[in-house]
Amino acid sequence: MGAGLSQEARRQERLLREQWEAARRQVRERRGTAGEGERRVLAQLLVLTARGWRLLVGRGDVVLVGPGGVFVVGVGDGGGGAAGLLAATRVTESAVAALGMSPVAVQPVMVAAGQGLDHGHGRIRVLGEQEAGRVLLAQPRRLRAESVRAIADHLERALPGREAVALEERTRPPDQRDHDGLFDLDGLRDAALEGARRAPIEQWMTFLHPDQVALVRRNWSGPARISGPAGTGKTVVALHRAAHLARRTTGRILYVTFANNLPRVQSTFLRTMAPAVADRVDFRSLHSWAQEFLQERGVPVRLNGDKAETAFSRAWTHVGRESLLARIDPGPGYWHEEIDHVIKGRGLTRFEDYAVVPRRRRRAGLHRTQRQAVWELYEEYEARRHERGVHDFNDVLSMALTQASQEGGPAPYAAVVVDEVQDLTLVGVRLLHALVGDAPNGLLLVGDGQQTVYPGGFRLTDAGIDIRGDRGQVLRTNYRNSRQILDAALAVVADDVFEDIDGVPTPGRRDVDLTYHDGDVVRVAEPTADAHDRELVGALRALPDGALADTALLCPSRRALGHYQRLLARAEIPVRPLEQYDGNPVDAVKLGTYPRAKGLEFKNVFLPRYDTALTDTAPETDTARERAELMRSRLFVAMTRARDLLWLGSVTGPPAPRR
Repeated sequence: MGAGLSQEARRQERLLREQWEAARRQVRERRGTAGEGERRVLAQLLVLTARGWRLLVGRGDVVLVGPGGVFVVGVGDGGGGAAGLLAATRVTESAVAALGMSPVAVQPVMVAAGQGLDHGHGRIRVLGEQEAGRVLLAQPRRLRAESVRAIADHLERALPGREAVALEERTRPPDQRDHDGLFDLDGLRDAALEGARRAPIEQWMTFLHPDQVALVRRNWSGPARISGPAGTGKTVVALHRAAHLARRTTGRILYVTFANNLPRVQSTFLRTMAPAVADRVDFRSLHSWAQEFLQERGVPVRLNGDKAETAFSRAWTHVGRESLLARIDPGPGYWHEEIDHVIKGRGLTRFEDYAVVPRRRRRAGLHRTQRQAVWELYEEYEARRHERGVHDFNDVLSMALTQASQEGGPAPYAAVVVDEVQDLTLVGVRLLHALVGDAPNGLLLVGDGQQTVYPGGFRLTDAGIDIRGDRGQVLRTNYRNSRQILDAALAVVADDVFEDIDGVPTPGRRDVDLTYHDGDVVRVAEPTADAHDRELVGALRALPDGALADTALLCPSRRALGHYQRLLARAEIPVRPLEQYDGNPVDAVKLGTYPRAKGLEFKNVFLPRYDTALTDTAPETDTARERAELMRSRLFVAMTRARDLLWLGSVTGPPAPRR
């Protein structure tokens, strides 16, 4: 075998040498007046046409289309340097937009004299003249052969003054010749969509549908909002928007979400989509960013969740447990949420403000005397927290808001993109707004009130954010879920009217346009928990080879999470906790709670004992009804993560006695 490989290597080396010499002859014949460096670069690029690339030569730059993407390459002095290269890139971007390609698909490359060069200059990648061909050839595969042909054919028509050049036919391998003829543009769109669906789920989660390209490129005169039901591609638009802004500005872009596992995943995705600008987009959870923001400004942060929790428990024991609050709901959790999301989450510091504030998404009505009791609990909690000298998570955001509001000078970020905005508190949204104000294209809020997984809420007007005219965009096409999967999920929340952050009451069952029709729902009902778990393990083992990489098992609670982690370990099924998942493909089941799955998608989603999140009878109290509604919302989120398969397991018999 070694001899065979050596013989093949020698054959490939001989072929490459022949192609290189032929390319140099062609360039000398056609570009004899060009400088020697420019001729060497053009010869390298010409060799790429023997390997599935297409070359459109202009004055001072080349548009190169191949498996690695679309590149505008500056190769001479006639293109006006960096400014001319960026101008040519913008023209090319406008041309490919007609094909429904994302703005981040076109990458500018400047080839400079010198060896070993490979660095960034703004959005331009700078390569040494001897490395240009090799580096471009080594790019990850992003386009299939038919897409390369379609894009190159379109650009040849759309970019006048460019000459399509290819290595002479006699030097090209027979199995890599291009085929003539135009390509149906609608066919290209369909082929791109189908190709993304067949790819690993990580690649699907970055696929921007052609119909959404214009939204990514839009200029907004101030803060903007993108909303829409589950599956409509809001996060994908947000990611491509962040990359687009990074390429259009010189400042940094902040991409924020509430969950602390999403920034790792989204950062990985952006590095795959737009490596040239990935270093200028900061992906952070809101609280981790706020802590760093305060530390950079010398503001001490003494965040200690355990001690803050102890302070609340002592406050509840001292003033809450025997108060009239216990008659409304005897559990301290409801009142802890009231303080976290309504009082401190809204930045309230005076009882008179709390006495009249609308308690959005809180079902239990509280009159003034009851609110007074809540306020007394809040003050007791704050006193005990101060005694311990610690901050809670709300304190971190409030302190950061104070700092951001006091600062003058240039804004620290050119733009802020907020994903899953409905999960933030009012103080958190005010903080992010303070970083960029009402600057054009400065603040983009992305989310959907129906997918809220935390109690409490606010309206944008409460944050002083005015979304006017076309700065509020509602997406209505679901690209992820089939009718079967979506109907199963909507049945859970159909009777729950929700209020989004724009303040408009919306029915639980919303009409959407569907583009995907192959997803399936499998329901398994077993009389015992042991039988249910055997069915679950069997279904996971029955998946095709490699399918575990695109599969998630989601649970309603951390307690259930521990049970299924032990179950899969005994079954020797590989597991990757969602807390550790970073967006890179891994051949293991992703395991996490419903809230941890926010912003993610999977080909296969398994929800064991999913109906334990639902109640068979209507809860008797307003607080219980609120908890049940929130649980349904979380289950809805988990169900709509599924693209191809939604597995719903339930146990029909009585619960087993506790041991």
